[in-house]
Amino acid sequence: MPTTIVGTSLPSRSKLVHIDKSQNLDRLPRLIPRKRAPPQQSPLPAPPTPRLNPPVDPQNLHFHEPTRRILSPHDYKLFQASPTYNLVLSFIFSLSEAAADKKISSIYQDTIPDVIEHLLSVLSAVEETINRCPPADQGGSRFGNPSFRDFLDAIASQRSSWHSLLGVPSSPAVAEVSTYFQNSFGNRARIDYGSGHELNFLMWLLCLNRLSILPPATFPGLALLVFPRYIKLMRTIQSTYYLEPAGSHGVWGLDDYHFLPFLFGASQLLHHPYIRPLSIHNELILEEEGDEYIYLDMVRETMASKSVKGLKWTQPMLDDISGAKNWEKVEQGMRRMFVKEVLGKLPVMQHFLFGSLLPAAEGMSREEEVGVKPEEEEHEGGEVVIEDGGVKHVHRNDAWGDCCGIKIPSTVAAAQEAKKKGEEDSFRRIPFD
Repeated sequence: MPTTIVGTSLPSRSKLVHIDKSQNLDRLPRLIPRKRAPPQQSPLPAPPTPRLNPPVDPQNLHFHEPTRRILSPHDYKLFQASPTYNLVLSFIFSLSEAAADKKISSIYQDTIPDVIEHLLSVLSAVEETINRCPPADQGGSRFGNPSFRDFLDAIASQRSSWHSLLGVPSSPAVAEVSTYFQNSFGNRARIDYGSGHELNFLMWLLCLNRLSILPPATFPGLALLVFPRYIKLMRTIQSTYYLEPAGSHGVWGLDDYHFLPFLFGASQLLHHPYIRPLSIHNELILEEEGDEYIYLDMVRETMASKSVKGLKWTQPMLDDISGAKNWEKVEQGMRRMFVKEVLGKLPVMQHFLFGSLLPAAEGMSREEEVGVKPEEEEHEGGEVVIEDGGVKHVHRNDAWGDCCGIKIPSTVAAAQEAKKKGEEDSFRRIPFD
């Protein structure tokens, strides 16, 4: 008789076996491995390197001090379609390519051109100037130190002699070229620094290239000797005068101040035999190889300036990038990011300066035409805000603005203040004092 449980009749054993065979219930279902999703591809190809045109004859140029010409959205569109835009891209990407697969120390294996030595000596002279302009006591405040303006004045008083050493041909040419040099250390009024000032340093080198002072043969030295020396100089200036980050993205940025070291640094590591993008989490590699590779040095410096350990928390964008398959992907991404986040950002590019060596496009506005004072004459916090109708107003110092946003105290300043108090190993807050 069939067994009954709670009113349910169970079939006999033979009947169960028959059912199992007919429905294959005695077999486990076949396991089909789940396919891994293909890596996400950027819809945009990496921007190529435009051809770098040869310099023009200085005799055909009318030198003058560079001024802002991007004073409306229309001006910005004209710039993006201009030969100067392509010239900037070509020079930056050419420097990056000159650094490909090279250690910093490899540059010393060949004879270093005299002009590279002169550039390095100028940057050393700038660093010596810091000692003659010590920071003022500002009671522990992490905002920009006003003595930075004295430092810029001291730089301005020496730039003519420095440019004569470099072979800049005339006083009008010195006045034009040195303007980019002066603006590469930060903003006098706001006492801040960002990727736009870093770009000014590269435009200074580009102007020297346009004057045939820095031919393509010097590009490896520029990328791997001069530019890293500038970055180290800026770290000293940032920590001395507490330069605030200009337009900081907080943790959602590569770095509080710089961008181009990551582009040049990724190019350096393109085909490295054992250093991978994920290697930035290996402190031993950072320590042993950081002096040779710009990218690793930037990560090492970023980690040293934070009280919280781990890129996952302090620089999540760098952490995400470390998951890239190879350095080629990183380098291509940095090219796209430079075009989008530096040249593609109106708040950055509205400060770009145009002269005879980096000419404005036909039809771009002039400061005097729209009633805008030169940037160095504007009061602290005076930022040009561009809307569809052109220049509208300047934002206040105590509010969010459409240009550079709220004042942000420097994390470098927080570290320096903690060091003064003997608290450098403790958790640091950054008060908005």
